[in-house]
Amino acid sequence: MAKKHVAVLMGGFSSERPVSLSSGNSCADALEAEGYTVTRVDVTRDIASVLRDLKPDVAFNALHGPFGEDGTIQGILEYLEIPYTHSGVLASALAMHKEQAKIVAKAAGIPVAEAKTMNRLDFTSKHPMKPPYVVKPVSEGSSFGVVIVKEDQSHPPQIITSAEWKYGDSVMVERYIYGRELTCAVMGNVAIGVCEIIPVGHQFYDYDSKYVAGGSNHVVPAKISLKIYQKIQTLALKAHQAIGCKGISRSDFRYDDRFSEDGELIWLEVNTQPGMTPTSLVPDIAKAAGHTFGELLSWMVEDASCLR
Repeated sequence: MAKKHVAVLMGGFSSERPVSLSSGNSCADALEAEGYTVTRVDVTRDIASVLRDLKPDVAFNALHGPFGEDGTIQGILEYLEIPYTHSGVLASALAMHKEQAKIVAKAAGIPVAEAKTMNRLDFTSKHPMKPPYVVKPVSEGSSFGVVIVKEDQSHPPQIITSAEWKYGDSVMVERYIYGRELTCAVMGNVAIGVCEIIPVGHQFYDYDSKYVAGGSNHVVPAKISLKIYQKIQTLALKAHQAIGCKGISRSDFRYDDRFSEDGELIWLEVNTQPGMTPTSLVPDIAKAAGHTFGELLSWMVEDASCLR
């Protein structure tokens, strides 16, 4: 039986265009090696007419950031009745909005850090929260615009109110969680593994440590107690289901074990469009669970649907 014609959607026009192109080309190469007919589509504003003419069997969504990750492209694919990978319209929009995702996660019994959402222009000479804290754009991915305010910082970061800020006026101020950076991939309804991310030469897992070769070390499986490992898997799956994710998702956590092994475990967010580059986390986690990159992508293509 002939394999499906897959349109790999990549590029786009968000801040994460370079990452998306890298993800998309990696996925297209691997899907071709698996025998699929692949068309690489660099997404522009006329994507609806491009896809209508192309008539693929499946759209593999390798877009990142606003438009590709927030329910917008998902809505277009629903309208065109083209089955697609990853999460649907609602889950994508919800996960992309950090404040709303946190509300849903907390209601599901998932531990989250105290936070408040405010207009960036309301930052004055006074801290909005006792340092240390983190300031994040409400709807951006790949750690764009994340600012860590340390304990000894006497005033809020000036970049937040400057004209150079390009991540929207709504920001979330969140208590800084000390500890280790852990992440868990969910494939369908199975939490397939936990990875510890150790940034190399970076304060935290920022854009460069995610996407520049050598920017971070991935320890898979994470060297933590079985109890904490299983707890992370349980919480990641719970977040995936509470937010309504489909296909592949990845939940990020901070684990502070400075004072005890149980420590403090905090869920940060769920990523509905995890990176699929050679340095990305989900392919590493899937490989440790026994899935080759090609097998992982084939599963995603076969799992594709509308009304997700």
